[in-house]
Amino acid sequence: MKKIVLTGPESTGKSNLAKALSKHFKSPIVDEFAVEYLDMTHGRYDYKDLVKIAKGQIKKEDEVTENNNSNLIIIDTDLITIKIWSKVKYKKVNRWIMEAIRARNYDLYLLCKPDIPWEFSEYRENPNDRDRLFTFYEKELRRYKKNYITIEGLKQTRIENAIKAIDNLRDK
Repeated sequence: MKKIVLTGPESTGKSNLAKALSKHFKSPIVDEFAVEYLDMTHGRYDYKDLVKIAKGQIKKEDEVTENNNSNLIIIDTDLITIKIWSKVKYKKVNRWIMEAIRARNYDLYLLCKPDIPWEFSEYRENPNDRDRLFTFYEKELRRYKKNYITIEGLKQTRIENAIKAIDNLRDK
């Protein structure tokens, strides 16, 4: 099973792209657990909640992986996002999150570039520094030696670029 992770700063089209890819490839999707968690807490969280969110993300991913026999799974975010979120907001990262990042393996990361307009969502916090955050994502992906490709362009171009990247991976 190939695991594809969508990552990048907020409001870069990750969730919409994940849905489009899931539909195109007829593959299961692992939605971002943070949204579910923040719905339960009415948007309130603190540093210690990030480990709960990370564990919830892993649990969702493992459940989808175990309950499907698809050859491809689309994952809307991973723990690198939580690490960056923690560093930016709290200036520290829980050791458990760091260890879990090293323990998880994925076949391809689609790093979504902030070249589309920012859209409001009740849980988004960083409308003005997406370019700076994009640089953090690139550095983290390189630090962990992750296989990634940058996805850019408007809606249909973005989808086509992502499909091409996944097709290239599957052809290997």
